[in-house]
Amino acid sequence: MAADLARFTVILKVSNILFFLFPPVLIHLFQEYSKFVNPGINVLWVLLMVVGLSSAYFHATLSLVGQLLDELAILWVFMAAFAMFFPKRYFPKFIGGNRRVLAFYSSGFSFVSTGFLVMHPAANAFALMTLALPAIGFLFNELTRVKCTRVYRLGLRCAAVWFLAVFCWILDRMFCDAWLSINFPYMHGIWHILIFIASYTALVLFAYFNVQEERPEQKPQLKYWPRNDFELGIPYITIKHPCKVDKDIAI
Repeated sequence: MAADLARFTVILKVSNILFFLFPPVLIHLFQEYSKFVNPGINVLWVLLMVVGLSSAYFHATLSLVGQLLDELAILWVFMAAFAMFFPKRYFPKFIGGNRRVLAFYSSGFSFVSTGFLVMHPAANAFALMTLALPAIGFLFNELTRVKCTRVYRLGLRCAAVWFLAVFCWILDRMFCDAWLSINFPYMHGIWHILIFIASYTALVLFAYFNVQEERPEQKPQLKYWPRNDFELGIPYITIKHPCKVDKDIAI
């Protein structure tokens, strides 16, 4: 049993490596976006690293503090992305089309939600999972509007990876003992890898949608690293016609 637990912990630590390897690369690739669109994009990449660090700490200690750090980091990634990328055409009238006001209300919601997460830790995983549902809904809605087939294909791949990740999460939650009984303690690690891929890809897509809607004159372009003709590489956004950073940014 101790050997299985040790191997399980090692697997989870290894599966969190992506949270530390990819964000620095994305910060480098998004230099143009950060300079000419919104420097706050780097906050999202740093928060992903915080998620990875918190997750690694939680699975190494299996403590309540580690669990809360992990879940709170995920919550703040969601809310920061919401404040930064939520389409202005859906803004309520009382916000007045001001993204900074949206960020203020999002921060307030995050602080209140933080209190609930601390008070009811048993329900946190399911509560956080529900936040992904509107995000996927908005993703599909934006894909119906997008004209770039390359972006459309990436959106479909992102959604497919997310659904596969959730499927693995459900299997892990419901049949954890069964997986261990057949000496297969990898399902939760697979979930970590898939949800990271889906998460950072979604952030890339919403970064594209945000520029395309609010600053279309900048002509955002989806590219891939290390080879632009290899669509399974790391996606990022470049700006064809750069201009000054918009002052109405959330972060």
